[in-house]
Amino acid sequence: MDISEIRQKGLRNNKNLQRAIRVILDEIGEKPDREGLQRTPFRYAKACEEWFGGYFKDPKKVLNRTFTEKSDLIIEGPISFYSHCEHHISPFFGEVWVAYVPNKYITGLDKLVKLVEIYARRLQIQERLTQQIADSLMEVLKPEGCMVIVRANHLCIGSRETRNQTTRTITSAIRGVFLKPELRNECLQLINLKEVEL
Repeated sequence: MDISEIRQKGLRNNKNLQRAIRVILDEIGEKPDREGLQRTPFRYAKACEEWFGGYFKDPKKVLNRTFTEKSDLIIEGPISFYSHCEHHISPFFGEVWVAYVPNKYITGLDKLVKLVEIYARRLQIQERLTQQIADSLMEVLKPEGCMVIVRANHLCIGSRETRNQTTRTITSAIRGVFLKPELRNECLQLINLKEVEL
């Protein structure tokens, strides 16, 4: 099934995906036909439609509605997000801060939230997610610079092997004028992340 078909029909009706979930249930020692699991393949496929809906949207189109306006600094956040790690398909979730200094164009604040959402709803690694958000901003809005900070909790760490429940991962992407320490530090102070060393 190609992307256009999935967009039209949705993953919830994807019989191949549902069969695959039945195989997984069987292989881990469950009985896919028992009462509590009979509809699990459908429910899981339906959940995938939401979890991985970012594959079916163009993140750059979200930013295409712009306004001509001057501002010294725009910060949006914390933007909460939920994603899945591509290594274990395990959830990771947290907060994103997006900051940029417009050159000529600004976009609606909700568009920054939607941009994060689209990239998060794909199989991801946090490092790439951070870079993709910054790269899209730079490409579409062409600001003087931007900074994206992501702080997340990874269940592949919290539920497997080390089982460390308290660790958080922080990543950043810094472009343009934010390479100057003064602006970067001002931004960190405004978002109350002064303790983050970039």
